[in-house]
Amino acid sequence: MIQLNYLAFAIPAFFLFLYLEYCLAIYLKKPEVFKYESSIANLSIGIAERLLNLFISASFYSLFYWVYENYALFHIPNTWWVWVLLILTTDLVWYWYHRLGHQVNFLWAAHIVHHQSEEFNLTVSARITVFQALIRNIFWCVIPFLGFHLAMVITILMVHGAYSFFTHTQLVGKLGWLEHIFITPSLHGVHHASDDKYLDKNYGDVFVFWDKLFGTFQREEEAPKYGLTHPVKSYSFLWQHFHYYLEILEACKKETHLKARLKIIFGNPATLDQNIRPILEKRYLQQKAEPAYRFKFRVYLNFQLLLCVALLSFFTAFYATLQLEDKLFSATFIMITLINCGALLEQRKWIYYLECFRLILLFAYTFWKFQIFELVMLPVVILVILENVFRLSRLYRQYLLRYEKI
Repeated sequence: MIQLNYLAFAIPAFFLFLYLEYCLAIYLKKPEVFKYESSIANLSIGIAERLLNLFISASFYSLFYWVYENYALFHIPNTWWVWVLLILTTDLVWYWYHRLGHQVNFLWAAHIVHHQSEEFNLTVSARITVFQALIRNIFWCVIPFLGFHLAMVITILMVHGAYSFFTHTQLVGKLGWLEHIFITPSLHGVHHASDDKYLDKNYGDVFVFWDKLFGTFQREEEAPKYGLTHPVKSYSFLWQHFHYYLEILEACKKETHLKARLKIIFGNPATLDQNIRPILEKRYLQQKAEPAYRFKFRVYLNFQLLLCVALLSFFTAFYATLQLEDKLFSATFIMITLINCGALLEQRKWIYYLECFRLILLFAYTFWKFQIFELVMLPVVILVILENVFRLSRLYRQYLLRYEKI
């Protein structure tokens, strides 16, 4: 019997709400809420997290169970009032995980990706890395440690995560008295702002109690400017994931003593040398001449993203029944495609070779499944012939890497 993972249906549901938000933005004459390049980058990061999370989620369920069975301080019963206590406890744990994620460099390196977007819509809710998911799940171990049963913990974490999805929009204004109880889109928009008065505010995910209690509450006054105080100048999938780790590493290289390096790793992001990122950008990023350019040929890029969504939905639904080689191929193919999307937005010259590798990977997997793997060199030979006869790389760059001046 086929084991179907019903969490796969959350993926099309996400895109349904995203489509409704986009339609509402057009209806309200606020098309600036969505920026094509940024939205593609947001969705790419979200797809990668959902994909990689499939490989580690079972391990964390086992970890929660192990903590509960061996170290639980209490064994809390499953009664109605316990659910109220559980959601409050979960949100309090989130508050401190979230606050530390902004105040400790190695934690901020995982969380910074969520704040890189200079737009604020439902696509930003997907902007979570697998590194952030790993760290967050370690914090969640506190909940079974206190004595809440695993089934209750898993249920409340799903509810908690679903609520935070809907707070990433600027199409919902202030909600009056509800803002005295809940984190609303307006209050969470403050958290995503780079304005001085809004920095390090509103860490709560569901309730405002914790921010008021610990002095980090801030209402929305002036319209927020979203993103980082020092914006990331790239849509590269890899750069957005790893630039802050490189900044920490570069800062540590300048120090000779272990104590100084530990101070950097565990220090506050505000104390990290802000001149490091521009140096790394010159070293690793393709420098673009002014004026800026915008990706014009979107059909191909949209196809890439839709392909990833379709594969991820299938992969999620049938994950338990897939063979190891199917899982490895699907994961590798999707990750290469996501890197491709970022490279298309960045107009990277090497993308053609990545495309060739992806095509060879697809043929290799197909030949393996049909037990004719000895023919794997055939597509390689064909690509070499096409390159030499038709200059395939030149045609690719001419017709797919088309840009227009802004």
